[in-house]
Amino acid sequence: MKTLLRSKLVIATAVLATFGAITFACSGFLDVPPQGAVEEVSLATPAGVEGALIAAYRSLDCSSSSAGSWGCAASNWVWGSVTSGDAYKGSNLGDQQPINSIETYVWNIGESEGYLNQKWSQVYEGVFRANATLRLLEKVLASNPNAFSAAAANSIRGEALFLRAHYHFEAYRMWGHIPYYFENDTTPVSAGGYRKPNDMTLDAIVDQIIADLNQATTLLPATPRGGDKGRATSWTARAYKGRVQVYGAALRPALWDSALATLRAVQAGGPYALQPSFDQVWTARLAYRNGPETIFAFQASVRDGEPSGWNANWGERLNFPHEGSHFGCCGFHQPSFNLVNFYRVDAAGLPVAATSGAWNNSDSNFVAGNLSTPVDPRLDWTVGRFGVPYKDWTVPKPSWIRDASYSGPYSPKKNVHEQVADAEHNAGWQTTQMNDVNMHLFRYADMLLLLAEAEVESPLGSLANATAIVNQIRARAGAMAQGCGTTADTALTNKFPVCKDTTAAARALQPMAIPLVVASATLDTLMTPWAYYKIGLYPTFPDQATARRAVHNERRLELAMEGQHYFDLRRWGGSDSVVNNYRSKESNRIPYIAAGATYELPKYNFYPIPQTQIDLSVVGGVPQLVQNTGW
Repeated sequence: MKTLLRSKLVIATAVLATFGAITFACSGFLDVPPQGAVEEVSLATPAGVEGALIAAYRSLDCSSSSAGSWGCAASNWVWGSVTSGDAYKGSNLGDQQPINSIETYVWNIGESEGYLNQKWSQVYEGVFRANATLRLLEKVLASNPNAFSAAAANSIRGEALFLRAHYHFEAYRMWGHIPYYFENDTTPVSAGGYRKPNDMTLDAIVDQIIADLNQATTLLPATPRGGDKGRATSWTARAYKGRVQVYGAALRPALWDSALATLRAVQAGGPYALQPSFDQVWTARLAYRNGPETIFAFQASVRDGEPSGWNANWGERLNFPHEGSHFGCCGFHQPSFNLVNFYRVDAAGLPVAATSGAWNNSDSNFVAGNLSTPVDPRLDWTVGRFGVPYKDWTVPKPSWIRDASYSGPYSPKKNVHEQVADAEHNAGWQTTQMNDVNMHLFRYADMLLLLAEAEVESPLGSLANATAIVNQIRARAGAMAQGCGTTADTALTNKFPVCKDTTAAARALQPMAIPLVVASATLDTLMTPWAYYKIGLYPTFPDQATARRAVHNERRLELAMEGQHYFDLRRWGGSDSVVNNYRSKESNRIPYIAAGATYELPKYNFYPIPQTQIDLSVVGGVPQLVQNTGW
C-alpha cells in the first residue's frame, strides 16, 4: 500500500454480526491485509478495539463483506449523480440494468430494490461497527483501565461517534425516516434486537446526529491521532455538524443561524483551505492526496496484498472509459448533455444558465476545437470529451464510448487516476480500473458553499460574504486549465502540434495543467487548440434571489459528478420541476430517459426503504420499519 504519512497499524480481524457476518480489510491508514475472523468476545483487547474501529472506516465504500455491486459506492454516484441530471447510467442497455431503473425513477421494483438494499446494508453495517468499537473499548477499559491512555481512549470514542453520525446521516439523506442505533442496542435478534422502529421525527434524527457530532468534537484531538491521515478530528466533526445543520434547515429554517455560526467558526479557525488548483482535488498524485481541502475521505489503497482490489476504489471501478482506452472498461457514469451545457459561460465569464433560458439548447457533441463557445475550465477536469486531452493520458476517441447512442459521447474524469501517479492495482479483474484516488466524502469547497448558502438564507448572514465565498471558489477554478499532459503520445502531438516538445513556447503548453489565473474581477481567458476557457467573478449579489441562484449554480459546477446534486435538489425544494424539465429535454437526446415513472412529490422526497429490510424488521408479526410515503 502507498502510505504517505500514514502509520502501520497491526490489528485483529473480526466477525461483527448485525445483518450478517462481516469482516474488514485494509483502509487508508492500515497496512496489514486481513488475517482471519474471530468472535466479538475475542476482540476485547486493545488490538481488537483498534481493529473494530478500522472496520468501521472500511464500510465507507463497497467491500466484499458488505455488498455485491455498486449501490454502496462511497461517492453515491448512483443515488446522487445519475438521478440528478449530472450523469446517465452509461455503458449499454444490458449492463447493470438496475441502475437504468433507478435513473428513470422506478425505485420500487426488484432490481432497484437490490441496489437500495446494498446501500442500506452498507450504512448500517458501518453503524454497527462503530457501536461495536464503543462496546469493546468499554470492555477493555473495565478489565484494564491502563490499556489506553485517556487521550487515546477519548479519540477512539470520538472517531466511533463521528462515524456513527456519518452513517446515520447517509441513511437520513437517502430515506429520511430511519432507525437510530446506539452502542447499548444489544438485545438478541430473537427478542427483537436490531429491529428498531423508524418512528423518530426527521427533526429528532437531525438532532441526534448533531448530538453525536457534538460529543465527538469534545473527545477528538485537533489533528489526526497518531498522525494517521484519514482519521476524524475535532475539526472534521465541527465541519460535518455544519453540513448536517444545513440539511436540517430544509425542514427547520431556524437551523440556518446555527449552521452559519458553526461553519463560520470552521472557516475562521480550522485547518482547511482550498487546493491551489482544481486538478489537485481529485487526484492520485501523492503530493496532493489528503491535502488541506480534505475534510473526510475514503482512503483508497492499492498493492496492499488484498488479492481482488476491494480496498481500491471498488465503488467507482465501472466509471472509466471503455475499450480502446487504457482503462478498457466499462463506460458507466457518463456525464449528460445537460451537465456539459451547464459549463457554458457568457461574455463576462459567468454561467449562461444564470441568465439565459436557452443555456441547454445545444444537442450536439461538444468536441474539441469549438473556440466560439467559452466554457468554465472545470468542464474539462470533470468531463472527458472527444479531442480534449484526458488528464495526462491521451486524446479520447469514439471507441472509448461503449454505446454513444444509448448514453451519449462523454466520459467521467474526476475518479480517474493520472498516468504519472503510478496508482493502479496489480491483482484482480481489470486492474487498470482500480486506483487509490481518495473519494472525497466532504471537502472544503463543499463546506464553503454550504456556508455561502447559510450567508444567503440566515437572517444573520451577509450577501457580501456569500459573494466573496463564491468568488473564492471561482478564482480557484480559474487558476489552471487542462493542458497537453504529455509529449510522448503521438495521437496527442499529431492532433495538436503545439504539444510537441520543440520550442520553449510549445513546452509551456505541455503540462497537464496550464495557468489561467483570476487575480481580480478582471476577466481571464485562455485559448487552447481544444477549448476557449473563460471565468469571471461576480459583483456583490444585489438581492437574496440572485445570491441563492448563484450559490446553487456554483455547487453544481464545483461538485458535479461527486454524488451531491440530487440531494441538493431535494433539500432546495422544487426537485419535481427540475427533474421533469430535465427529462422532457433529455428524452430527445437519450430516448430511454422518457421511460419510467412520473416524478412527483411527496413520493420522491425520499428513496423507498428496501422491502427486504422491512421484512427483516418483523417482531411479533409486525414490521417495525414503516415504508416512506408513496411507496
